[in-house]
Amino acid sequence: MKTGVAELISDRMDTMPAGERRAAQALIANYPVIGLKTVAEFSQAAGVSSPTILRFVARLGFQNYPEFQAALQDELAAQLQSPASRAGLPQPSRHGSAPATVEATLDNIRETFRHVSEKQIADMVALLSNPKAALFLVGGRFTDPVARYMAAHLTIIRPNVLHLTGQESNWRDRLIDMGKRDVLLIFDIRRYQDSLARFAEKAHQRGVHIILFTDQWLSPIARFARHVIAGRTAVPSPWDSSAALFVVAETLIGELTRRLEADSARRIGEMEDLR
Repeated sequence: MKTGVAELISDRMDTMPAGERRAAQALIANYPVIGLKTVAEFSQAAGVSSPTILRFVARLGFQNYPEFQAALQDELAAQLQSPASRAGLPQPSRHGSAPATVEATLDNIRETFRHVSEKQIADMVALLSNPKAALFLVGGRFTDPVARYMAAHLTIIRPNVLHLTGQESNWRDRLIDMGKRDVLLIFDIRRYQDSLARFAEKAHQRGVHIILFTDQWLSPIARFARHVIAGRTAVPSPWDSSAALFVVAETLIGELTRRLEADSARRIGEMEDLR
């Protein structure tokens, strides 16, 4: 699978001058819709000049604006695919002993981490290690098991961790407990869940820091997120794979455990004594 536009932005964001960075942020916040508009409309939405948009597109490796838009259109088509539509796609032939899904999953993990910087991991761990912050985790229909898995580990490492379960109305009741120091971790992959987007917007309005775990086509929640992990999820199956997101979650769990080494060790020891 080709490198997505959002992945290209992640790879090059640190090298962009201020104007191009604003263009990138505007695109991520309304992905991929703004990029499908004219150069003039894109530049107006981003608050930069039309030449800045063209330089931004060139920095991403595209020869021209139509080529950039064609890539976004391909991504939009992939984003809108349902499991039913993917069921009829031709499946790759098997090479060697491993099923194609296994090979694709391993590639997904490698590609996901190729576009996640050490700085981004460190910044997220800093948010998660703040002792004054409460952590809230929630996921969609197929991604909530990842949220639950991560919450189960974080609860052992540090206090004030809550996995949001049940209906959307139950999540909204928790908004009253969320403040500007708190962190909301959301897992959302195609086809994106409207209830999660509504909840993220409400949390964002309260100043909550949002970490989004999504796919390379980007959930609409990206517009509210402080950090976005765009994991690879496509495999030769009608169903997307959350394996790469599980590995990202485990990576953050491991790094946070090291960051809070003394406190987490003491906490784990006390828990063992209570068993």
